[in-house]
Amino acid sequence: DVQLQASGGGLVQAGGSLRLSCAASGFIFDDYRIGWFRQVPGKEREGVSCISRSDGYTSYADSAKGRFTISSDNAKNMVYLQMNSLKPEDTGVYYCAGVVMPGLCAVGAMDYWGKGTLVTVSS
Repeated sequence: DVQLQASGGGLVQAGGSLRLSCAASGFIFDDYRIGWFRQVPGKEREGVSCISRSDGYTSYADSAKGRFTISSDNAKNMVYLQMNSLKPEDTGVYYCAGVVMPGLCAVGAMDYWGKGTLVTVSS
């Protein structure tokens, strides 16, 4: 079975940092792009960042550029999202998801979703 499990969320003050982890299993990791998405109650889920190591692809939402860094450890089938200089507007449930390459890393295009992890940034 395909599984994606996000972890690492928590409560942090504005300006602080968190590192989210996404553990993937049940599919060939190198064949997929893995993305991080965020959802706030009452709002649509939005893309934050995406990575595929096999072709060196990374992308970031404008809100994440300069503050967040996505990385992967293909040997461990893990994807990480290092989030620095966190702001209250970064609050939300963060999900990791996978799409088979060369698919678009976007909310409506992902093949598999994991359960999210809650990030709360206090002001």
